[in-house]
Amino acid sequence: MQHGYQCGMIWGAALAAGAQAYRLYGAGPKAEAGAIKAAQRIVESFRAQKNHINCLEITEIDKSSTTLQMIMFFLVKGGTIGCFRMAAKYAPVAFSEINSAFSEDNIEAPSPPVSCAAILAEKMGLSEQHIVMLAGFAGGIGLCGGACGALGAAIWIMEYNRGKEEATKMDFKNPAALDKIERFLKCTDYKFDCSETVGRKFENIDDHAAYLRDGGCSEIIETLAAE
Repeated sequence: MQHGYQCGMIWGAALAAGAQAYRLYGAGPKAEAGAIKAAQRIVESFRAQKNHINCLEITEIDKSSTTLQMIMFFLVKGGTIGCFRMAAKYAPVAFSEINSAFSEDNIEAPSPPVSCAAILAEKMGLSEQHIVMLAGFAGGIGLCGGACGALGAAIWIMEYNRGKEEATKMDFKNPAALDKIERFLKCTDYKFDCSETVGRKFENIDDHAAYLRDGGCSEIIETLAAE
């Protein structure tokens, strides 16, 4: 939603990883753990390629940028072409990371719940497949501590449901999405990043699952799930 956080290519690759996890393992903790594991690899490979994972750090623009800054990026610097080239270069890397994550076949399923984003998706009535697809968003995508994965999942779910009802494209000024972001920020004392909201980064999937079992982020999830 143009706030400058994780590059959309990372969110998209994490969805693809979750889709593959569902194909291999169906629904449940093992699939969700696999989606998170693959998302971890996706984030690190993207960081290795671009040195950053946030859109603002890569493009130097976000929703607060001036018209002149937008013109400089999109017209003078050829920003759109650059992003397309970056996507073309990163897609096979992400594909390889996803395949590698699942080829090891050593994914252990912690006691549920596993993913904050998956909990949210279930509360919002999504199918088992879509629940697993969103699981990798956990902990700010693959536990990297970035912008809240549950928030990203909530926005994606809203746009997905809107797309089923009408022929539409992504609306960066969708009033319903902006309202959900505002309610989220009030709930988190105006913090976007998972690591700031929680006060730390999660060590691993088991650590994140234990945090959820102890009621962690329950208020945030309920806030995002509310109509």
